[in-house]
Amino acid sequence: MNTLGLNEAAHFLKMNAEELRKKAKVGLIPGAKAGKRWVFIEDDLVAYLRSRYAFNRQALVGDRRELCQSKDAEMCGGFVSPHRAASLLDSLLKQKTGKPRGNTTTS
Repeated sequence: MNTLGLNEAAHFLKMNAEELRKKAKVGLIPGAKAGKRWVFIEDDLVAYLRSRYAFNRQALVGDRRELCQSKDAEMCGGFVSPHRAASLLDSLLKQKTGKPRGNTTTS
């Protein structure tokens, strides 16, 4: 079992040492304060990193429709060009035009 100090653990996680200290203090990253110094177990940091992996995003190799929650969805996620996104948004926001309302005042 290999232990790391604050700076070594920060270097291992590729993050700022002060940020690591704050996250360890609130319990977001596994670590313990032994005396006046923070101590991290390398295996715990590896497990922490592995828990942060986005498995669903990395698994998007085949048909993405199988990952959608909705049965009616045609496609889930993916990149939409800015022009396509703008035209989709315009079509959703366009006011519905229909037969104009008649005069509702009575005489």
